[in-house]
Amino acid sequence: MEEPGAYIYMLRCADGSYYVGSARDGLDRRVAEHNTAAYGNGYTSKRRPVVLVWVEHFLNITDAIAVERQIKGWSRAKKEALIRGDFGQIHELAKRRG
Repeated sequence: MEEPGAYIYMLRCADGSYYVGSARDGLDRRVAEHNTAAYGNGYTSKRRPVVLVWVEHFLNITDAIAVERQIKGWSRAKKEALIRGDFGQIHELAKRRG
């Protein structure tokens, strides 16, 4: 059963790119919507199938949206470190950028 609040998630698309999104509820449903192109010509519609590779739950939607925006601006290397749970690498990559 999914918890109330919001989810930030990352999908790996068929072309190898990553998509970062959010869902207030129904994470499984939201991933299925990406795989069926339920919302038309969005980013993932031409990059299917997609696979859920990372997810984080937040109690507060405001916090979730802030993290979503942050991750969307990250490099591919940082996103892949997040997927692996390699927080040391994320920190190193952040230092290199600054």
